[in-house]
Amino acid sequence: MKLFRRGMSPRPSQTRPAAYGEANPGTGVVDPALQELTGEWIIDPAHSRIGFSVRHAMVTTVRGSFTEYQSRLFFDGHDPSRSRAEVVVSTASVDTGVGQRDAHLVSRDFFDSANYPRMQFVSTAVQFAGSDVYRMTGDLTIKDVTRPVVLEMAYIGHVLDPFGYQRAGFDGTTTIDRSDWGLTYNSQLAEGGSMVSEKVRLQFDIAAIRNAPAG
Repeated sequence: MKLFRRGMSPRPSQTRPAAYGEANPGTGVVDPALQELTGEWIIDPAHSRIGFSVRHAMVTTVRGSFTEYQSRLFFDGHDPSRSRAEVVVSTASVDTGVGQRDAHLVSRDFFDSANYPRMQFVSTAVQFAGSDVYRMTGDLTIKDVTRPVVLEMAYIGHVLDPFGYQRAGFDGTTTIDRSDWGLTYNSQLAEGGSMVSEKVRLQFDIAAIRNAPAG
């Protein structure tokens, strides 16, 4: 799934990465260390996880992830509210560790991957929430249904790895009602209640690599 034509291989940084800084809510002044992180980034799939968890049979939790996706991220250290993100996920790449269950998830009962091969998140606003936490609002599209969601994004840190690449880590979570996107399949338990919860927790464990600037 090729989303962006521009090359995505990062170029090693020639400078030591700056320590993380944050804007002062009272003065609006952004720490110069944070400003140095401004630029384009991509998600490193080898060290990231886009996943979900959902209650099953009311007593256990099923966890899964999507193994194929493309991303485009931009972080504005001068004005974090201008940062943005776009992630496109292959619905057929869902992996819960059980082949039969994965086949059911890509069927018409759930993602209907044959007709809706992708789902997409596009950010619309970013707000600094304090203490290394950002609130990212965006549009989530599943099966051609687009609805707003709010991610709580926690900043983990920023390093220069042994290969000279700049890396930044974020953890993001949100909880959605899957029926809002037409994922309504379910079966009822004899004791009452549903086999699969309507509430699904989405989890974004992100290791981002800085993109090479245009040359």
